[in-house]
Amino acid sequence: MTSTRKLWITLATLLIVSFGVLLWAGYEIYQEAPPMPEQVVSTNGDVIYSRADIEEGRRVWQSIGGMQLGSIWGHGGYVAPDWSADWLHRELVAQLDGWAKSDFSAPDYASLTAEQKALIEGRVRERTRQNTFDSATKTITLSPERAAAISVVSAHYDSLFGDDPALAELRENYAMRNGTVPDPEHRRVLSAFFWWTAWAASTDRPGSDITYTNNWPNEPLIGNRPPASTFLWSAFSVTFLLAGIGLLGWHHAVTHGRGEEPHRIPEIDPMRHIRATPSMLATAKYFWVLLALFIVQILFGAMTAHYQVEGQNVYGFELAQILPYSITRTWHTQLAVLWIAVAWLGTGLYIAPAISGYEPPYQRLGVNFLWICLLIIVVGSFAGQWLAVMQRLGLDYNFWFGHQGWEYADMGRFWQIFLFIGLMLWLFLVGRALWPTLRGNSEARSIVGLLFLSTVAIGVFFAAALLWGERTSLSMVEYWRWWLVHLWVEGFFEVFATAVIAFLFTRLGLLQIRTATTAVLFATIIFMAGGVLGTLHHLYFAGTPIAVLALGASFSALEVVPLAYIGFEAYHTWKLGTAASWVRRYRWPVMFFISVAFWNLVGAGLFGFLVNPPLSLYYMQGLNLTPLHGHTALFGVYGMLGIGLVLFCLRGMKPYLAWHENILKVSFWCLNIGLAMMALFTLLPLGTLQLFAALEHGYWYARSEAFMQQPIVELLVWMRVPGDTIFSIGALALAVFVIGLWVFPRREDEVRALEAERREDMQAASRGTHR
Repeated sequence: MTSTRKLWITLATLLIVSFGVLLWAGYEIYQEAPPMPEQVVSTNGDVIYSRADIEEGRRVWQSIGGMQLGSIWGHGGYVAPDWSADWLHRELVAQLDGWAKSDFSAPDYASLTAEQKALIEGRVRERTRQNTFDSATKTITLSPERAAAISVVSAHYDSLFGDDPALAELRENYAMRNGTVPDPEHRRVLSAFFWWTAWAASTDRPGSDITYTNNWPNEPLIGNRPPASTFLWSAFSVTFLLAGIGLLGWHHAVTHGRGEEPHRIPEIDPMRHIRATPSMLATAKYFWVLLALFIVQILFGAMTAHYQVEGQNVYGFELAQILPYSITRTWHTQLAVLWIAVAWLGTGLYIAPAISGYEPPYQRLGVNFLWICLLIIVVGSFAGQWLAVMQRLGLDYNFWFGHQGWEYADMGRFWQIFLFIGLMLWLFLVGRALWPTLRGNSEARSIVGLLFLSTVAIGVFFAAALLWGERTSLSMVEYWRWWLVHLWVEGFFEVFATAVIAFLFTRLGLLQIRTATTAVLFATIIFMAGGVLGTLHHLYFAGTPIAVLALGASFSALEVVPLAYIGFEAYHTWKLGTAASWVRRYRWPVMFFISVAFWNLVGAGLFGFLVNPPLSLYYMQGLNLTPLHGHTALFGVYGMLGIGLVLFCLRGMKPYLAWHENILKVSFWCLNIGLAMMALFTLLPLGTLQLFAALEHGYWYARSEAFMQQPIVELLVWMRVPGDTIFSIGALALAVFVIGLWVFPRREDEVRALEAERREDMQAASRGTHR
């Protein structure tokens, strides 16, 4: 008990300090964010853009899908270019072309000699990096040559986002529909927003030789290269990783097996005779919806990937004018979070009454009402996003009901508020069912308390999605958005799942409650030690100061530390799964938990640390090495966890039904093999090729149509088909299995099954005694 109390105090202290530092970092980001000018003028007095133009352009960008169509500062989609890097390179080349004509009477910059190029490159570098923002008048002043270059690039974007036939092929290469932005004025102000993001990425901070985005992106024409801080803190990142692994290894060696009392495994399944309450049975519909969302997500994922090959068609069908790329990618990424979240919601609602043995009044009504709310949120938010991208909603309503444009936080503010209220209802329903156990003095109180606190965190921390407004600075939106994506999804979902799994094993009698409580608290401390401040590694180049880069590099390395010993967890889980013959009833939930351990090591650990250090992410952000980590970590860890928890709940709902083991076997192996093929056949090699291109030519080239339309890239994209197909078979097999429990149930012979289990246990014990 004393040990547990110390762990609780350590966890509380860690969270208070970590969130205190994270909030301080947010204040620093707010203070140091790139300034928004009141106007941008040329030295001859012409007004190029106003603040209203830039802010209105951001609203237009959000309405067409925002980060789902290309990216800004490296965050977003991968088929269209990063607009910040693309605008910057085009503007630089336009200036260089102008000087090539005026200074050397050459047709363009590309035709100059190396000496001539060096001369005007030095000029463009000096003038572009010079910060001409006047903080008193809030005015940016540019040279006439740069104003002329802006006009050239703006004309290109006007044609691109319209329906100019001359750029039809380029739109197809970018997977953009014709007439993406039909209003000419909207196209003009969209260019203003793109220009401002490029200005912040190429202009030195006052009193510094580093840009607002810490010299991102890599652009050789103006000497945008990794600053010294990225090398320094990347080295420290590796050092912290090695030190953390060493300390954790020492702790494991010292404490492994110490003081662990012999534990007797029950002869029969302790949960076999738990009576499912009406509210527990009502959670079945959550799992049905989960499967539907999962399958639809795979469908939109396949369409999104295929747009990279055919641009505006999917297997010959011209769907871009009905379901454009930005919509299919929006729904694909949003559905990934939604179906995994539904798994968590359904598991919480099922497990709470099972833990306490208490069914609160009207609990079933609350479960059903929350389910209806979830359906309304999904349908309503998706409809609003489609209307926004098709430019039928209008900018005045887009923020509230349409498409916010932020990857993984796309739904309109009204739907976000609705979802937050739904999470508060979920928290209330779970809490009231757990209350008898939390109020009592049982040995399980601590682990149930941690489970409840993680439930509170899942409910409350979604509020981060409500902390930015329509005109909040881009840097601060990114700060709060990663609270949502990193802390909510990657942080507290992990704690919730760890606590639920540990508690399930204690209820099965496979773990002692005290041992499980200590293990869960220790695991939570280790994970949160790097997880909270590790949020900052997403913000290296989002207009943040160097302090954010230093903190993010240091603590994101610690996130990988517990994953280095994930093999022990996998082995321990496997041993529990073979502890007694009756545990075979839980074979496939346990197998999915083992796969979680594997993908934690590979997806979150190896592929995560590949992109985490500042120097790595400087070149890799927004390349296909980023979704390599994203796919293998999000589905490999949280998706597999969700499926495992759902199967546990289904075993409790249908305790006397025989499972179609072969169907689950097909589902398990197809999902894992398909995910591995997707990662190894496409994302890893394509991301590696892009990395070489970024190192050799600059970031803009690695994201350009010239690179992305190469035959080797098209081949690698087509190589996703086998993996996607196998993965889809796994998802369909899971759906068939779940449907079969209700449509084609096969009841076990309970007495015969129990007798067989006892005989096998006695035989196993006899063999052990004989040896």
